[in-house]
Amino acid sequence: MPNVERTMENLEKRGFRVSRFPDRAVAVQYLLDEIGDRGVGIGGSVTVDEIGIYDRLAARGDSKVFWHWEQEDSVVTEAATTSVYLMSANGISESGQIVNIDGRSNRVSSMCFGHERVYVIIGVNKIAATDEMAHWRAQNIAAPKNARRMNKETPCATGELVCHNCDDPGRICKTFVTLERKPGIPHFEVVIIDEALGF
Repeated sequence: MPNVERTMENLEKRGFRVSRFPDRAVAVQYLLDEIGDRGVGIGGSVTVDEIGIYDRLAARGDSKVFWHWEQEDSVVTEAATTSVYLMSANGISESGQIVNIDGRSNRVSSMCFGHERVYVIIGVNKIAATDEMAHWRAQNIAAPKNARRMNKETPCATGELVCHNCDDPGRICKTFVTLERKPGIPHFEVVIIDEALGF
């Protein structure tokens, strides 16, 4: 079992805000209250999909919500200009590193710059004991499962479900970003849910 308390303490030492919730329903209500009527961009995330916050935001009618999974691909650009950005992480170490792999790089760029608020939403399954294990998790669990979900024909999607460090043009692990400390975004919060969510 991951040491969630240690992870939270170390994330805070690195400058991140951290909140923890017993289940997705409580977390979603917290996020809705936090977001208010601000515009929201959402990165491609199985975790965000599983907690069901997109439908709740869209139903409110008091904010613009841009999520390229539910809308035309052009909204990726609009999502990058919103006040709030919702995403997940491919791995977080107990020492407080936040690790993400991206193909288009829209998610990783949004977690580094341009928004007033970023919320990284994770299930406890995303927490790894060491920095090396968080990186390994991102590369060998999250990326191959996402490639398979997206029906890619990369070796990790069609063969053994691990990174093959391939040269396939369809590979989704083109950008590998590790946050060592909170970037310049004014409000950067890690939202931990005591469930297994996403990849």
